[in-house]
Amino acid sequence: MSKYMRNITVQLALTKYGDALIYAVDDRDDYVPGVQLKQKLFAWHEESFYGTELTLQNADGVELVVLPAEQVVPFFADLRLLRHVGWSWQGDAALLTELAPAVSGLLAEKQYVPSFAAYREGQLQWNWDDKALQLLAEGNDKLTAALRGLAERRGLAEGLGAAFSAAVFQRYYGTEAEAGDLRSEFPLLFSSSGASALGIDAESWLMSIGWKADTAPFRPALQLLEPDADTSYWRLQLLLQDKRDESALVPLRLTGDGEPHGQWPASWTAHVRERAAGWLSRLRESLPGGHIGHGDDVLGEPLSDALAWRFLTQDSRLLLEAGWQVLLPAWWEAASRRKPRLRAKISSGEGSRGGGKSLFGLDALVDFDWRISIGDADLTEAEFAELVARGERLVQFRGKWIPLDPALLAQIQRAMAGMDKSKGLSFQDVLQLHLLGSGEDGLSEEAAAEQAEEQAARFRLEVELNEHLVQLIGQLGQRDQWPKPAVPAALQAELRSYQHEGYAWLAFLRRFGLGAVLADDMGLGKTVQLISYLLHLKELAADPAGGQPQTDPPGWPALIICPTSVLGNWQKELQRFAPSLNVMLHYGSRRLNAGYFYGAASQADVVLTSYATAALDQELLQQFTWAAVCLDEAQNIKNAGTKQSAAVRSFPALHRIALTGTPIENRLSELWSIYDFITPGYLGSAKSFQDRFANAIEKERNPERTADLQRLVKPFMLRRKKKDPHIQLDLPDKNEMKTYVNLTAEQAALYDQHVTGLLEKMNKLEGIERKGAILAALTSLKQLCDHPVLLTKEALPDPAAEGGLGTASLIERSAKLERLLAMVRELREENERCLIFTQYVGMGRMLQSVLQQELKEPVLYLNGSTSKQARDRMIEQFQAPSPPDGSPASADQPNVFILSLKAGGVGLNLTAANHVFHFDRWWNPAVENQATDRAYRMGQTKDVQVHKFISLGTLEERIDEMLESKQQLSDDVISGSENWITELSTDALKDLFSLRREWVS
Repeated sequence: MSKYMRNITVQLALTKYGDALIYAVDDRDDYVPGVQLKQKLFAWHEESFYGTELTLQNADGVELVVLPAEQVVPFFADLRLLRHVGWSWQGDAALLTELAPAVSGLLAEKQYVPSFAAYREGQLQWNWDDKALQLLAEGNDKLTAALRGLAERRGLAEGLGAAFSAAVFQRYYGTEAEAGDLRSEFPLLFSSSGASALGIDAESWLMSIGWKADTAPFRPALQLLEPDADTSYWRLQLLLQDKRDESALVPLRLTGDGEPHGQWPASWTAHVRERAAGWLSRLRESLPGGHIGHGDDVLGEPLSDALAWRFLTQDSRLLLEAGWQVLLPAWWEAASRRKPRLRAKISSGEGSRGGGKSLFGLDALVDFDWRISIGDADLTEAEFAELVARGERLVQFRGKWIPLDPALLAQIQRAMAGMDKSKGLSFQDVLQLHLLGSGEDGLSEEAAAEQAEEQAARFRLEVELNEHLVQLIGQLGQRDQWPKPAVPAALQAELRSYQHEGYAWLAFLRRFGLGAVLADDMGLGKTVQLISYLLHLKELAADPAGGQPQTDPPGWPALIICPTSVLGNWQKELQRFAPSLNVMLHYGSRRLNAGYFYGAASQADVVLTSYATAALDQELLQQFTWAAVCLDEAQNIKNAGTKQSAAVRSFPALHRIALTGTPIENRLSELWSIYDFITPGYLGSAKSFQDRFANAIEKERNPERTADLQRLVKPFMLRRKKKDPHIQLDLPDKNEMKTYVNLTAEQAALYDQHVTGLLEKMNKLEGIERKGAILAALTSLKQLCDHPVLLTKEALPDPAAEGGLGTASLIERSAKLERLLAMVRELREENERCLIFTQYVGMGRMLQSVLQQELKEPVLYLNGSTSKQARDRMIEQFQAPSPPDGSPASADQPNVFILSLKAGGVGLNLTAANHVFHFDRWWNPAVENQATDRAYRMGQTKDVQVHKFISLGTLEERIDEMLESKQQLSDDVISGSENWITELSTDALKDLFSLRREWVS
């Protein structure tokens, strides 16, 4: 066909969804190809990008142009066509060109209504206002004829209606799914109440949803009347409520044929008679058969207890959603709003079945009675059983109506049956119920799991404390209510107020056999607080009458377990602050075996040992019931599955205490492990804790579970930070600064090789192998950032060779090493001392060798293989005071101390240094802060400068950026955790590890 065709005749069909399927013929009655038809018919149609965005559909060899439903009415209402083509329209196309302008006008004037038929099918669609369209057709013969033709073409009418509805959404609401304004303005339009079952007509429905104004001066209402002095049964009543005065209610009777009877104002008569039949129809379809009669008053039949219950709980809600006014008894709203409560009322007295025992304990049992609150009624167990036995859903008790929901009654009965009253409640149950006020938290793990599966825990299980427990639990949560015993006379130190408070807290918890986590920041003096507590125990043993009733068998000492690196520190601190305590060291090859151990330990006040030794001598140490087992740096048992964690848990003790500055380093399971030591079973099993808390908090950041865990751990954890206003340490300033260095070309080349190799592996590895490969690559890349020799494994050159050229060759291969040397030289010129932390033994040895050669003075290096005696000697040497006149120290005085982050990052007091270098970065800020606090702690008199080295363009820089912006888990739960780098996607790993070349030297 010639491209110069002059005449085109267009025909179309509308689908039931409103899309137009358009085709055309030319002068010779040949079909116009779809592409040409798009180009010519839509040449001025910007919405379809001049036809290019329209699709084609083939039907029996004819190419149809598909115009989307939302564009049909606007396009045909405003036809802009090529003038050099003669256009003609046939069939439905001709009708559509006549109808579209009028329909589009209704669209512009917002003369449309939601479709009641579509609503009954659970859909939202729009119809034009028929009356408005008829008004437009008056005097317009063409439009009148078109409307007549539309009525005769059912398919066209359905398709045009769908196109109009789509155009409404497109123009005013975006899409059906995004009709947010509509949802807030007309909520009943989106109700799923099932209008099809309510016998409502379209006109009434439009009024019920607020789309169309109801001109009647009243609204119909249904009222449920309870039995009273005149009637002994429930019944329904139809009312007319005055819109101007809602308190004005006119009773109305409807006969079986829909005839209304009542005493309403004369001006209401026409409206009442017009609507009465509709009300009856709606009532018949919306209410069950037992509600509707056939006599003079269709609502006059008495309602059974079951029907009244159904109306209260189901039918009333459906009627409200359908636009009815529903009036229920005044007590029902309060009763339905107040969920039933099951309470365990603790018997009066001390609470414990053990009477006046000093050590109460989480497993101590207390007697209780059941109390059940339903609505306004408070029932005893016997009264509850009596009401349940009546088998009614609505009962009167002491002049009040009580709703008895069978499902809730069954849950309450199951909960009561699941707790053996004859055995009493454990104090752990009582405490958890009080802290959380939730049924699942006071039940066994099996019962709680059953409730979770049922998803029906709609009532609250609570505990009602007696006076004794009110005081005790109040003291647990309120710092100002802790009893404050005098500082032990034998303590050779003056406690700060917060330290006295911490010691008092430990003594208070011991009185009731409750474990403790003393989680103060590093440097706040956890050691002296525990020593005060140990002296307190000795005082009680010597003079029971002066303290609480004595329950500790004489001769039972306390056991302190700590990392090997701080054994010497504990010996010195105990000797310094509590010389009166008899301390027995159980460590090393000279430790006593079973034949001598028991006799020696029974004469000691404190036995001091390491985690490793405790694991080795587990059988020996678990033969004692210790006065207290105290863990220093308790994060050493963060992995509950290790041998030393199991050993520590197995030691019998009257009291358990954990000291740690970092209760969580990486995962919440670490917190569970510590709590399972101090209060076994309190947070459930490891699996239940993971399911209940860890997954919800770590993965979902669930605020409710976070708050629950906070409430549970708070009574047994005391955590103060240096920045807390009430601490008032008066420490000098701590200034942290980042020192950025470039990679050398050698480092960069090796770095790129390792990143490329890792990313290739990521496409092949999964699970634990993938995580292992990432951790291995992480270590290699961090070592490369320190020095290439750590990776190449070549032998270190002799620093003294060739007049120092050996040292020079090492320095020039690492900008970090070069920068560190310059900074250390500068601070040594000022006669200041420093700590240098590194994770890698090879780096520590290289630093020691280079710095000793360059500074011409001794440099100390402490790592995990350093013996206890050597550690103690190093610390004593380093802490030796400078000459009082300010002159330089002796030539053999060490002023630079290199430490392994793990071995030297905790428990040491190295306040002689006022500079701290982190030569390589750790991925957990809490670990770095611990290490910094070796110098920044009580006893420090100078401002502390912290230098963190970062290799530019590497993962060190990116990890630092992540740590700067990350919200740590410990801030959410107790006051430290982070997502493992191994959990990152491959794309994220690539972004994290890849080297930015612009920073390479």
